[in-house]
Amino acid sequence: MGDMSADQPLPSPDEIQKKLSEFMKQEFGDRVVFAAQPERAETTPTGEDGKREGIEFDFHLKPKDVKAHLDRFVIRQEDAKKALAIAVCDHYNHVKAAERGEELRDYVKQNVLLIGPTGVGKTYLIKTIADLVGVPFVKADATKFSETGYVGGDVEDLVRELVQRAEGDVNLAKYGIVYLDEIDKIATPANIIGRDVSGRGVQTNLLKLMEETEVPLRSPTDIQAQLQAAFEYQRRGKVKRETINTQHILFIVSGAFDQMLDIIRRRIRQAHIGFGGHLAESVGEAELHRRGQTEDFVKFGFEPEFIGRLPVRVVLDKLSVDDLYNILKQSEGSVVRQYESSFSAFGIDVIFSDEGLRAVAELAALENTGARGLLTVCERALREFKFELPSSTVRQFVVTRTLIENPGAELQRILHEPAYEHRELMRQLVHDFERKFAEKHHLHMRLEPDAVEEIVERAQHANKSVTDFCRELFKDYQFGLNLIKTNSGQTEFVIPKSALADPDKFLSDWVVSSYRKDGASSPT
Repeated sequence: MGDMSADQPLPSPDEIQKKLSEFMKQEFGDRVVFAAQPERAETTPTGEDGKREGIEFDFHLKPKDVKAHLDRFVIRQEDAKKALAIAVCDHYNHVKAAERGEELRDYVKQNVLLIGPTGVGKTYLIKTIADLVGVPFVKADATKFSETGYVGGDVEDLVRELVQRAEGDVNLAKYGIVYLDEIDKIATPANIIGRDVSGRGVQTNLLKLMEETEVPLRSPTDIQAQLQAAFEYQRRGKVKRETINTQHILFIVSGAFDQMLDIIRRRIRQAHIGFGGHLAESVGEAELHRRGQTEDFVKFGFEPEFIGRLPVRVVLDKLSVDDLYNILKQSEGSVVRQYESSFSAFGIDVIFSDEGLRAVAELAALENTGARGLLTVCERALREFKFELPSSTVRQFVVTRTLIENPGAELQRILHEPAYEHRELMRQLVHDFERKFAEKHHLHMRLEPDAVEEIVERAQHANKSVTDFCRELFKDYQFGLNLIKTNSGQTEFVIPKSALADPDKFLSDWVVSSYRKDGASSPT
């Protein structure tokens, strides 16, 4: 910026800011913008020493409350949800006690280690908990960090990001949750010699955060933050060193830990030489992980002090096809809601049939990425529908198994055969009637395919809605089927096309048949 003579007056802060802005633009273009940090008003009371006074943290949840909330969004993983619910309640109840001035010397902070394959809901669990508790949440991958002074991020940046997520409210940020994924990637194998900047060094720095330390809100590697400090010094003659204490921040780390399975197997085999020696080979991966001990993590490459600061260890199970189907069907965070919203924005109603959802789950299981595969399959099948249908006259369609398995052909049928689209929708409404009947009466009535077609034909001919037509046909069936259930214990009923000729007589004959013999009943 040029030489300055000794007798030349110092430039004002505004002049320095202008010159720095010009320099930044010249060097980096529009990618970097320099702006002076405005004075930040105090948002919380301060004591005589200038430090912010603590505010009692409001937490009143019980473990069952947390578990019930998680059940709405995360399917299965019962052990994990219970363990996390207990750990979260223990942690924040301790925070409340500490804020009241109670001294609990023997308390061990409930930092959590999650173990499980990708896509089983680890991040979703923690994000849902943070939303429930009402605290900021930060997630990062452990592989992006390195020991301070080397290429890579500084683990203290995680805590600073909590403050950003809390919109600058340090008092809220100090109760936040930091979630670090792929923690197994920073284990230090025993054969590494010399300085390991991405493994042992990161563990050491994380250990400081998980115990208790003061983290400066200004990063020493942040050029802009340091320039702001220079301005502050010029204005006030001193720089206020703001920090955030990590004592009440909950740290949760996770990883797949696939490579640790051999370590656990070897230990179990050695402990069961001879009788029971086959145990290590007969159990599944999740169960094997549940048998993991601290010594296994140390052999894997974690410092004993680091793994000792993660007392709550939770194993999540791999998701089956049924689990993936139930996620689509029951979870409030299902991708189905996303697609319903996407098409609704164009005035299009999309209905997912049960068979369509089952097809999505089956294909997603082949992706081997857990619940993430659900979005992959749906996007692959429905991408062209998103592109074509908004510009067409189609205003509703059904996602069937055929559509998921052969989306191109089904899109053309929907675009060029409006009658096909309408009939498919009517078929789905018949199945919706079956589902609602079962939910209301706990009796499973299933119409055979040709019976479904007959109902669609007759409803169209009568110019009635399919739902109303089904209600009329089967208006007394809950009473009759309940009698059959009482007499025979039968709860599932298949309705053939022949029953539709006279549904009342068919039901009557069925009830009479149930009185004449034990076991499952059916009319002759």
